[in-house]
Amino acid sequence: MNTEALPLNVYIQGQGFPILGLHGHPGAGRSLSVFTNHLSRRFQIFAPDLRGYGKSRCNGNFAMKDHLDDLEALLDRFEIEKCLVLGWSLGGILAMELALRLPQRVTGLILVATSARPWGNHPAISWQDNVYTGVAALLNYIKPGWSWNIETFGKRSLFRYLIQQHTPTAYSYIAREAIPAYLQTSPYSTRALYSAIKAGYNRLPDLDKIQCPSLVLAGSQDRHITADSSLETARHLKNSQWQCYPNTAHLFPWEIPQQLLFDIDQWLETHPIITNS
Repeated sequence: MNTEALPLNVYIQGQGFPILGLHGHPGAGRSLSVFTNHLSRRFQIFAPDLRGYGKSRCNGNFAMKDHLDDLEALLDRFEIEKCLVLGWSLGGILAMELALRLPQRVTGLILVATSARPWGNHPAISWQDNVYTGVAALLNYIKPGWSWNIETFGKRSLFRYLIQQHTPTAYSYIAREAIPAYLQTSPYSTRALYSAIKAGYNRLPDLDKIQCPSLVLAGSQDRHITADSSLETARHLKNSQWQCYPNTAHLFPWEIPQQLLFDIDQWLETHPIITNS
């Protein structure tokens, strides 16, 4: 196993109080543009490619804790003493882990479609699902948001479990950010994630140690990390605000970007201590 911290490729936008943005699986720093393009108007956003994702290549197996070593090294490299951490899916799990490891450096958490004891209710995948998904993804990559493709293939593909609102906007994000990230996700990172899940990952008993404010956001129809799973996490965090969006799923930031960003802005306004630390 790799034991040394990996210098992560990182995308930096804006000026001001630091926000560390952590993507999901599969994913990359660029996958967070729905957040970074907006928040970088007021803050400085650091969005790394995690180990084994995007341009942060690795050449061997590693454990989930290695992500935390990499992220702590990144904070040190950019001399970030305090930051808000935003994490989507796997990124949210790492955000909570980082808050547990470095409580003096994490001033707040924005947890998107994630859980400290994640569980899903995804139906079995058929060969037809895979065929429709392959065709839908290819056509969408060539012509993002094409309504004929959405109606003919998209709504019959596995995308129906990732989103509920089959809008051109959501499909444009999938084409621009999800597909490239998927193609750059290494088998080592997939193995590390599944090993942790198989081991029965559960951090609920430790969440009472997290003192900073947390915003927990979920999609009501999320099949990958259920809304109930996210709600359980919110209830174990001492200083949390919970929001569940109807008729959305795991990729809800791409379904309802304006509503989501409005709610994040509102939460930041009511917790000025997070970005004034």
